[in-house]
Amino acid sequence: MACLTCTALPLWQIRRNIMANDAILADLKKAVETWDIKLAQSATQAAIDAKMPISEIIGEGLGKGMEVIGEKFDAAEIFLPQVVAASKTMEAALAVLKPLMEAGEGSLKGTVVMGTVEGDIHEIGKNVCCAMLRGAGYNVIDLGPDASAMDFMDAAEENGAQVCGGSALMTTTLEAQRELVETIKEMDAPYKAIFGGAPCSQAWCDEIGADGYSETANEIIGLVDKLVSQ
Repeated sequence: MACLTCTALPLWQIRRNIMANDAILADLKKAVETWDIKLAQSATQAAIDAKMPISEIIGEGLGKGMEVIGEKFDAAEIFLPQVVAASKTMEAALAVLKPLMEAGEGSLKGTVVMGTVEGDIHEIGKNVCCAMLRGAGYNVIDLGPDASAMDFMDAAEENGAQVCGGSALMTTTLEAQRELVETIKEMDAPYKAIFGGAPCSQAWCDEIGADGYSETANEIIGLVDKLVSQ
């Protein structure tokens, strides 16, 4: 049996490694918060070189930055262009991680199909949610506006999605959310249905049998995390 004390790193080396990793995570978080693509790329490579787990790079570094972005957006301290810029920074970092993910060393959390429901052309809220989910490490299929229930179903099947998220900004299009829930049930599909938008509410989602409701873009991350892990 090998001697553990002979193979263990000296305490000073362990402490130095922890401090170095903490600094890398801080850079990853800062890069997303300040939409600094070059810093995101260099910090991600530094994390890879330090042999940090991909889950830690995304969850404790990049993801923490997106949490701050979501909080600032909810507080109206930043707006959609800044959210999109942060999301693109996150995507640049994920591109650096892609070879490792494809090699099986890590992966995105899951796939979400997002769209504004049929009859509705408003996209701002949906776009913010897409950016937040991408930033949190999800593969997001954006159907754009005026997406029918079958558009969601086809995209979910084609991409192996776990969740379908439909936004409605007009009261008249709320029924399209109900239609998506009913279509999923009729087809006995495994997808979870979540909704949001100005006229939408938790009570409405309960009424139509949806799997979740997100009042803000920042809340959608926790909601999807919970549904995907079930």
